[in-house]
Amino acid sequence: MARTIGIHAAFLDDGLKAKINAAAAENGFEVVYFKDKDDAVAHSDGCEVLYGGFPAEAIKGDKALKWLGVSSAGVDNIVSDDLYPNPDVLVTNSAGGYGVTISEHLICTTLMMMRRMPEYAARVAKHQWGLVGEIHSLMRSTVTIVGMGDIGTNFAKRCKAMGAACVRGVRRTNKPGPECFDETYTIVHLDDAIQGADVVALCVPGTDATSHLIDERRLGLMKDGAYLLNVGRGWAIDQPALIRALESGKLAGAAIDVTVPEPLPVDDPLWNAPNLLLTPHVSGNMTLNITRELVIDIFVENIGRYARGEKLRNLVDRKLGY
Repeated sequence: MARTIGIHAAFLDDGLKAKINAAAAENGFEVVYFKDKDDAVAHSDGCEVLYGGFPAEAIKGDKALKWLGVSSAGVDNIVSDDLYPNPDVLVTNSAGGYGVTISEHLICTTLMMMRRMPEYAARVAKHQWGLVGEIHSLMRSTVTIVGMGDIGTNFAKRCKAMGAACVRGVRRTNKPGPECFDETYTIVHLDDAIQGADVVALCVPGTDATSHLIDERRLGLMKDGAYLLNVGRGWAIDQPALIRALESGKLAGAAIDVTVPEPLPVDDPLWNAPNLLLTPHVSGNMTLNITRELVIDIFVENIGRYARGEKLRNLVDRKLGY
């Protein structure tokens, strides 16, 4: 009986499918593409490998499952042991595929806030002409990036290229960072890392340890007039405290791509917070071609590794949550 890879990923085009099919055939697998979630739930049983985005019922129901590869970088919704038919299922994510698109989103929103583009857009909509006042630059600025993985490192490189005077990185463990970081802090020294920073960017996974990482107290520690960005998970920021920091002018602006809950309810006060760039969790979706190519390249490489019995790239520690 052929070994089967089941795939549920709406972003695949014919070229990406051809890459997957070639790698599968070379390593002794056949590929089944599910047309929707119902199809995946009904027919995934018997697949040794699942890839893409699968509902819990499909994962639980696949008694043959040995490896689940997800096309996202975040895995907070699939780390529970209760989700798997047996405790030995390997889980991989697609970290390494999103650094380009999300770091470009961070650069875009940082510059929009620093150059006060939302205020100009609001004036232009009213057919008003004139300056809104002083603007700022990444040149000579201090940037603190919480999370030094693919996304944080890509953002750090772009900040340095644009002349940032000091890029600080914050990570869980105490080890040197890439050269694009001028200073490295562990998460226990987050208070020190955010003080004096012009920009603080959160690029952290969704775990218990990152819940309300930026709360009222830490917002108070931030530099007056600083900018706060979040592309990780919404619960990393205390949203009511963020609203107060924006309303008081403590922060000059915030760019938030993730919220609690999602979608954000229409009557949530966050919608009306001043100097807020709010986007609906789009910084790392599959609308950029290079992202689609990168995540499939990771999966294709892992098909070969899996077939040869080698350690998989991006293996997730379900206890840590990433």
